[in-house]
Amino acid sequence: MSDNFRSKVVTQGVQRSPNRAMLRAVGFKDEDFIKAIVGIANGYSTITPCNMGINKLAQRAEAGVKDAGSMPQMFGTITISDGISMGTEGMKYSLVSREVIADSIETACNGQSMDGVLAIGGCDKNMPGAMIAIARMNIPAIFVYGGTIKPGNYKGNDLTVVSSFEAVGQYSAGKIDQDELLGVERNACPGAGSCGGMYTANTMSSAIEAMGMSLPYSSTMAAEDDEKADSAEKSAFVLVEAIRNSILPRQIITRQSIENAIAVVMAVGGSTNAVLHFLAIAHAAGVELCLNDFETIRARVPVLCDLKPSGKYVATDLHKVGGIPQVMKMLLVHNLLDGDCITISGQTIAQVLADVPSEPPANQDVIRPWNKPMYAQGHLAILRGNLAEEGAVAKISGVKVPKITGPARVFESEESCLSAILDKKINPGDVIVIRYEGPKGGPGMREMLAPTSAIIGAGLADSVGLITDGRFSGGTYGMVVGHVAPEAAVGGAIALVEEGDLIAIDAQARLLQLQISDEELAHRRERWQPLPPRYTTGVLAKYSKLVSSSSLGAVTDLDLF
Repeated sequence: MSDNFRSKVVTQGVQRSPNRAMLRAVGFKDEDFIKAIVGIANGYSTITPCNMGINKLAQRAEAGVKDAGSMPQMFGTITISDGISMGTEGMKYSLVSREVIADSIETACNGQSMDGVLAIGGCDKNMPGAMIAIARMNIPAIFVYGGTIKPGNYKGNDLTVVSSFEAVGQYSAGKIDQDELLGVERNACPGAGSCGGMYTANTMSSAIEAMGMSLPYSSTMAAEDDEKADSAEKSAFVLVEAIRNSILPRQIITRQSIENAIAVVMAVGGSTNAVLHFLAIAHAAGVELCLNDFETIRARVPVLCDLKPSGKYVATDLHKVGGIPQVMKMLLVHNLLDGDCITISGQTIAQVLADVPSEPPANQDVIRPWNKPMYAQGHLAILRGNLAEEGAVAKISGVKVPKITGPARVFESEESCLSAILDKKINPGDVIVIRYEGPKGGPGMREMLAPTSAIIGAGLADSVGLITDGRFSGGTYGMVVGHVAPEAAVGGAIALVEEGDLIAIDAQARLLQLQISDEELAHRRERWQPLPPRYTTGVLAKYSKLVSSSSLGAVTDLDLF
């Protein structure tokens, strides 16, 4: 039983107290005042298909909390649809929403002295936002993923939302006609659930399961399947038991469990955004973690799964062949997972995986056998050099040409770059630079799915490089490097690049280098002047003032005093 719960029993034992009177109005009866209060952070909205199926999960969880002998209190959290806001000014609010979600859950739970929280989310920032709050508060908690979307289908081909973005590039390059473009767009997203490949939402849900903060198999379930709602209800029972046994998040979210999660991200070919989000989660949990740790894990963990965006399959395919527990068991038996880490159920990872086979099923190729991985090493590489002294992140799976040196094509925003690609002004061998899109400079560190998809659609994926101080969608692949730090807005070297400068990207050597002399670089730095802030009021202005470097997770509570 938690300290919160013990203190509440005493304070609410005072007869006729005002708080009891107000709780009666929301359904409490005499016998309920000695029960644990469990918050249900409900991310339901009709803003995005990722979250539109969540309310029924919240209701099942609410019923589960009651049946388990506790009292639920439901409250709402926001979401921003990355896919819908992509390529617009609205995308600047996406990463900001991670902090708003974290702050709102912390505020509601601590403001109401809740004994535990069950957080339910769907779109990309729901997961890290919830985990940041859970780590900060350190009250018993569990995460319930809203579920993945089932693949769309057009002319016999499975589709995801990224198919639509790539079709725009194909149409602009004259490779498909308007009917084909509309056919893809109309069929890409058939119903509720988060984007279907191993994009950011499925990456983070998988990592949270690997960390022990959600139930086994729950991270790859389809949003519309009955097992998803059943899992939400079961999660409520597990959480109530965790409250009784005082199992706290910081007992689960440790250095070892975060390393487990990162290993799974590597094995499934997950999103670059996992780097940013786990730096932030670790910060909230008081766990030391830096960019170099990702590179260390990358070097020893193979990519085992053939999943979109660079592979063939989607999350529901992974689920059918054993899901994340199957991937975890393969890592465990090869000493790449710490089996002693505890989970929200109280079991260790090794106990949870005890009955899972050591090898994936035969006659499928979603999960490769250990001796035939997709890639011998992980796919998320940390690049450094004079263009990224603090580091940058590249996804190198599916990259046919792991190094490129070419002339810089410099753009001060995502929109200007996209226009150049669609107008066929980018040539093979170019290295595109999109800057002033970082956490402070954007502000909000927009994702660059529109330009990267346009590059792929135009057939330039293997011949053009792209670097940015912004981010990439989990659906991005190719010779692209994001999270370049320091960012342009604070005078990072990316702000000093001039049109035509030679830039070298070498994924194998983990190098990002501007090929000019140190003297010339220093001279340009002396001349550089910061741009005026793009926003001076409101949430984006506040965020720009508070946010840290992407190399530290783009957190907003670092060194406040």
